[in-house]
Amino acid sequence: MSEPRRRLLILGASSGIGAGCARVFAAHGYDIFGVHLDRRPALPRVQALQAELEASGARVRLFNQNAADPDQRQAVIAALAEDLRPAGAGIDVLLHSLAFGSLGAFVPADSARPVQERQLAMTVEVMASSLAWWVRDLALAGLLGHAPVLPRPAAGTGGGARVFALTSAGTQRVWPGYGPVSAAKAALDALVRQLAVELMPRGITVNAIMPGITRTPALAVIPGHERMLAQAEAGNPGGRLTTPEDVGHALLALCALGTAWMTGNCIRVDGGEDLLA
Repeated sequence: MSEPRRRLLILGASSGIGAGCARVFAAHGYDIFGVHLDRRPALPRVQALQAELEASGARVRLFNQNAADPDQRQAVIAALAEDLRPAGAGIDVLLHSLAFGSLGAFVPADSARPVQERQLAMTVEVMASSLAWWVRDLALAGLLGHAPVLPRPAAGTGGGARVFALTSAGTQRVWPGYGPVSAAKAALDALVRQLAVELMPRGITVNAIMPGITRTPALAVIPGHERMLAQAEAGNPGGRLTTPEDVGHALLALCALGTAWMTGNCIRVDGGEDLLA
């Protein structure tokens, strides 16, 4: 008899690393729930992704909602509860992959408009604070794992749910125009550490993942991104860029039995790229 399928919820599911992770997990027995925010012209691409995931045997449910909006978050969680609770199920893996924020200088050297207070606040809310609110609300709703509070996981077991958040090397170095996102990613790392401690009694682990430079729609809006791509490809010990699927396979491995004691970490998935930066 085949093993029951597990469930992955991705915040930022329709493109880039989120979509790559969806493909990997769907191919390895996970059903996929995703939140994305796309306008009408992008919906055919989202529908194609859903069809691809379903062709691999996954059940797929995508919500075209703003994951950083409190009311829309509550609506998605209510829909998940209605869907999963009758079967006594929950979300086994949560991936925070939201990549929307402002770019620019706080004190420009030219006549460019500086980053405004509201832009920094929005960037931190979307790319960092939203992790805390989603984890909080899913956990309190009893949807993160199979029970609101789990017994202490025994050594060598799988424990409870896994939570992953995508950070970046921008927490450690400066790129032109990346300041607001860098600040958000630093806040995200701090939230990962805090949530790891708060959720360990429930058997839930929380880790940050730092991918190498990856060709994604989010990267394409960063000023000078082509130079970043060229430098990463030339300098990576593996001789190529990181792919979304590289990240997906690493996360899949971190969901295996025996990893329940790994929490509060920042884990590089970059082929050694950051070691030579």
